[in-house]
Amino acid sequence: MEDNEEVYEMLEEEEDDEEETRSSFQLSDGLQDLEEQLSRIQVHIPEVVHDFDWSSIETANLPESYKTNTAKEKLLLQVADNFHRQYAHLCPDREPLFLHPVNECGIEKFVSTTVRPTLLTYSELYNWDGCARFVADYLTMEPLPSPIAPPSYLYSPTTILRYQRGNCFDFSVLLCSLLIGAGYDAYCVNGYATREMCMMDETKEECPLLQKSEEVAVETMKVKPKKYAIKPPRDLHSKFEMRLEAKQEAIVQAAEEKRRKEEEERVAEAERPKPDSLYGLRVHAWVLVLSGKREVPESFFINPFTAQSYSTTDDHFLGIESVWNHRNYWVNMQDCWNACRDLLFDLGDPLRWEFLLLGTDKPLLALPEMEEEEELVDDEVEDLMKEEEPKGFDMPASWVKQIQISPKEFEMRCPKGKKLIQYKNAKLEKWAPYLNGNGLVSRLTLFEDPDYTKVLNIKEWYKNREDMLETREMNQRNDVTTEYFAPGHVLGLKAHIYVTMIPETERTMEFYSETRVDGLRKRVETPQDMEEYFEGRSDFLNYRHTVFGPRARKHSNAFTAADTNARPILKITERFDRNPQKPADEDVAERIFSIVEEKIFLTYHCKDNYITASKREFNKRSNVDSKGNKIIMSLDMCVSYQVGYTEKEKKLFHLYEMLLQLMEEERQSKHQVWESEMEVLDILKLREEEEAASKLTVSIYDTERNEKSKEHREAMERLLQEERQRQVEQDLDYLAPFLIQMGGVDKMTKWLALRLKEECLNDFKHRLVEKANLIQARFEKETQELQKKQQWYQQNQLNMTLEDEDAYLSYCSDAIFRIRILELRLSRHKEKAPQKYMALEEKLCKDPRLSEYLRLYL
Repeated sequence: MEDNEEVYEMLEEEEDDEEETRSSFQLSDGLQDLEEQLSRIQVHIPEVVHDFDWSSIETANLPESYKTNTAKEKLLLQVADNFHRQYAHLCPDREPLFLHPVNECGIEKFVSTTVRPTLLTYSELYNWDGCARFVADYLTMEPLPSPIAPPSYLYSPTTILRYQRGNCFDFSVLLCSLLIGAGYDAYCVNGYATREMCMMDETKEECPLLQKSEEVAVETMKVKPKKYAIKPPRDLHSKFEMRLEAKQEAIVQAAEEKRRKEEEERVAEAERPKPDSLYGLRVHAWVLVLSGKREVPESFFINPFTAQSYSTTDDHFLGIESVWNHRNYWVNMQDCWNACRDLLFDLGDPLRWEFLLLGTDKPLLALPEMEEEEELVDDEVEDLMKEEEPKGFDMPASWVKQIQISPKEFEMRCPKGKKLIQYKNAKLEKWAPYLNGNGLVSRLTLFEDPDYTKVLNIKEWYKNREDMLETREMNQRNDVTTEYFAPGHVLGLKAHIYVTMIPETERTMEFYSETRVDGLRKRVETPQDMEEYFEGRSDFLNYRHTVFGPRARKHSNAFTAADTNARPILKITERFDRNPQKPADEDVAERIFSIVEEKIFLTYHCKDNYITASKREFNKRSNVDSKGNKIIMSLDMCVSYQVGYTEKEKKLFHLYEMLLQLMEEERQSKHQVWESEMEVLDILKLREEEEAASKLTVSIYDTERNEKSKEHREAMERLLQEERQRQVEQDLDYLAPFLIQMGGVDKMTKWLALRLKEECLNDFKHRLVEKANLIQARFEKETQELQKKQQWYQQNQLNMTLEDEDAYLSYCSDAIFRIRILELRLSRHKEKAPQKYMALEEKLCKDPRLSEYLRLYL
């Protein structure tokens, strides 16, 4: 009441101030100021959020175990109530235990029986991180009805999976069921956590995709100085000036460090969460995984909302009331004044953990090393163990039916196939495969501010793309787009870094060199030059750099391979790896074609024990002069520098042949550069077509999405159905076989009608006789075998054992039974055969195809 009065007084004071302000200004100024204030007001209409109504879920088709309790479960509930009364008496200051909430059918079920250990067939769910990611993605988080108390209900994991939503207890029970099924020693935990963890608020947490793995520092090997080395040049800089510069730089660095720390403190203060009035009281449920099983080295917590793992001493967890799994229930008897930092998770210690059921499945107490004591006799040890072994009450089997997730549901993953998670200055969007037509499955957007307004970077992940595109990263600062492709692209593309798709702009293309004939690994292009990197070539070429000149006219941006106005080539530089089959002074390391200067520069590999390399420079001239006379190779056309002693120099004829070969290689290099330019245009055109089409690949085993397979299957089913219908129609038409024998009848006549009737009746009579003969033959066969058996019995009666007599009597009984059945079938057939014959004759006379011609025979 006092707070309300203060609020009313403040409102009255504000109204008085507003009246004084209005009176101090003119009417026109007040109206103008009011309009300006009203123009600044923005109305944000909140989205209508429809809460899910759990009371309206369908429970009629649930199994009987959901709706009733067995005798063992009722006894367990009584044991739990007795345990709770003792606990409340001994610990009156503790909160009530979370023991037997009601399920979706309103029936009380003990929490341990709600855990249903299950191992699904998906390989991703064989490890704890895969299970945690699946649960976090598949379900939608719902807050607890009361932030400071456990819920009064706990639904089955199957219902939670069906509706894909639940609170922290539902998340934990489902995750614990999957972890236990995968072989982990997992437990559900009822405790207390921070507000951010209870409300699934990750806006202050860094996105897991941005967390960099810790890099191990590798110590560099110290290079041993050579005995004979060139001394470095003398340092002529002033040491006094260097000290002054160092002092000035230290001052600048100190100021920059101070400014940086102040900025970090300011940002940390701004990002620090507001004080929570319910700190330490907010109830939360998570999963505890103990060390031991599945080679888990150390116990840890899992937050089921986010699938993140934490140490058992993490500050987000503020206390634990109890833990449980499918076998037992333990109450924490340790003090949580220091949160969970000092808790020991030795569930076999009765001083720290009070268990509900006393059985042989409880964890053993981890005893320290004991001093040597007197050894007991084996008989005494066995007697002692028998005396101390109590008779416990084991946990009933889970009332939850087997957890099943179909492949379609597992692939859809998120509710309705999409999910949005907000992190610190980042948003992560997830989609199910094939939900987006372009194959987009994830998008991470980084922002400059915490209000998510200024975009810095966008990274997208794709799946099932026909063009093998895996990721695309768009940097909004410099407008650079980076695309990465999986192996299998048509042109072997591995990565593409560009600003725009316009040709002859800055871009970098990386290729899978093992899939290309030319061994191209990387191509870097700018408007002025182009660099290409190779590997694994037979000619040992590893690098080519081409410098282009300006065009005479402006180049069109259209993608065409028949562009006559190609960029003029000014210079081509090629580098080669060492060819061990050639001498070093004959193996070219670098080759430069200077088109403008009409020169060719060759640099060879260095010989062993030499620090310089041999070089040659060729000056190209036209083959004829201005008068048409042929020019002969002269010495001034080739300048050579030869390292070391050589027995004989190259003759002029050999140099002339080398020049001709180099000119041919220059022509080939220019053609290869032109082919590279055309390939860039082809790649850009192909990429635009691929982005416009955005075709997705479908596995041949995916019968739902594979349209070709689906159409073929439907066509086959349609043909089978038509064949089946045709067979049925043919079976129903008793005259069809006789009409086929006659070659088809276009027009019926009296003679044909009589013939059809006669043949049909004769055929039916023949089949009736055959059936009678078959029954008679079986009857005679059974009779003969019985007579033979009786004769054998008469001959061997005196030597037979009791077992043989029993077998003989059993055989006779069965044989007489079969003979009587055959006799009855034969007599019934003889009785029914004339009636069937007359019924067929009547049916033939009434057949619409024959009745007109057999009217006189009715």
